[in-house]
Amino acid sequence: MAVSMSGPDMAAELNHGVASEDAAAHHLAVAARDEPWPSAGAAWFALAVIIFATFLNFFDSAAFGLLIEQIKTEFGLSNTAIGLLQGPVNVVFYMVVMLPLSRCSDIFPRKYVLAIGALLIALLNAAGGFTSTFMALAFTRMLVGAGGGAHAPGSYSMLADFFPPEKRRWPFAVLQLGFIGGSTIGLVIAGKLLALAMSLPETPFMGTTLHGWKYVLMMLALPGVVACALLLFVKEPPRRGVIDGGKPLPIRTVMAEVWRRRAVYGPLFLGLGFSAAHAMAAPAWMVPFYKRTYGWTEVEIATRAPMFMLAGQIAGLLLGPMLIKLLARRYRDANVRAVTICFSLAAPLAIIGPMMPSPWLALTCSMLAGMLGIASAVPQNLVIQEITPNQMRGQVTGLYLMMFTAVGAVGPFMIGFFTDHVFGHDADVWKSLVLSGVLLSPAAAYIISRAIRPYADALALLDKETQ
Repeated sequence: MAVSMSGPDMAAELNHGVASEDAAAHHLAVAARDEPWPSAGAAWFALAVIIFATFLNFFDSAAFGLLIEQIKTEFGLSNTAIGLLQGPVNVVFYMVVMLPLSRCSDIFPRKYVLAIGALLIALLNAAGGFTSTFMALAFTRMLVGAGGGAHAPGSYSMLADFFPPEKRRWPFAVLQLGFIGGSTIGLVIAGKLLALAMSLPETPFMGTTLHGWKYVLMMLALPGVVACALLLFVKEPPRRGVIDGGKPLPIRTVMAEVWRRRAVYGPLFLGLGFSAAHAMAAPAWMVPFYKRTYGWTEVEIATRAPMFMLAGQIAGLLLGPMLIKLLARRYRDANVRAVTICFSLAAPLAIIGPMMPSPWLALTCSMLAGMLGIASAVPQNLVIQEITPNQMRGQVTGLYLMMFTAVGAVGPFMIGFFTDHVFGHDADVWKSLVLSGVLLSPAAAYIISRAIRPYADALALLDKETQ
């Protein structure tokens, strides 16, 4: 039996100068379920499966980044072209389908949305291994981005219904293991797969020749099928904090609520986008950077870099929740404040890292930046889940990640463009990375800081209305 309660009205702090009584008239009523929370076993099993699926998403990105120099050589591509392939091309279809898939996460059982996305990525990776032209490969990467669009909104929404608010901090932190593992251990595995693939004979097949990087893409398909099967065994949790009796909300209602909360969402979305642009550029260009600047091979990079990345990111996994807890003792807005601190500390590392005289010092800067990036991810995700009604979570998270992806995709392209058209030499990729850090990282820290006060006001009003 549902119990009616007053919902979290955010309009007052977003429409400055409007009284809370008038703003409350715009907000939708909230219903709270009194069903018991899912069992701990079901919740942690779901988390484990989602971590595995997340791992595969970032494993795919890490593996493709490792292959990019071979792909550049085979198709005779410019730096700008490989920047497009790792950035805008990979998100074009993602942008088209993100909101519809996010809405599916708010309407249909989320485990099915996640399972279909995992299967789609697996099939498209296999298809990429059979391509014989740059355009065909680019098309498969575009569709892989679409499959990834199904993952994050449903994952966060589902986990918020598995774990009570007071217990979400660590599950949301542990979820980052998927990203950490995919981008570090996944890179090691990709290096092993590439070494294996290079030892296999070239095989003519249906008008193309299978070899090297094509074998690796095909190998990436099998784990995706396994993830799809595991997701189907996850128990779908009941939705909590639903509004309007639990019925799906019209898109115009969701957008209207986001607009009324723009003082919070605006800086969060835009600040994340600026941060993402450099954060996506660095791993996308990691192999060309270390290969061209320090002379390391792909296999050497895949063997050496992940250990630094893994150490930094695990440290960030521990730092994030601890920083939130420390700040929460004095500040109700601890989540946004923690993100601001992490972004501010990461900015100088993004600038000086590519300038280091040795690869080991560059890896050390990358390790520290990765630590701060992971530490900031936990409070970023908690902000959205904390202030967004259930039936909007998937769509608002989708908007949030769309900004991350849309602006972030510019990052890899910027590096290629700067290398070709500003500096003019392949070996100057390090200069492009420095310029990217100067332009993007300080701006991200400043923009995200603009959300601190509105977020605190929003939470204060939420506390008042739910008393």
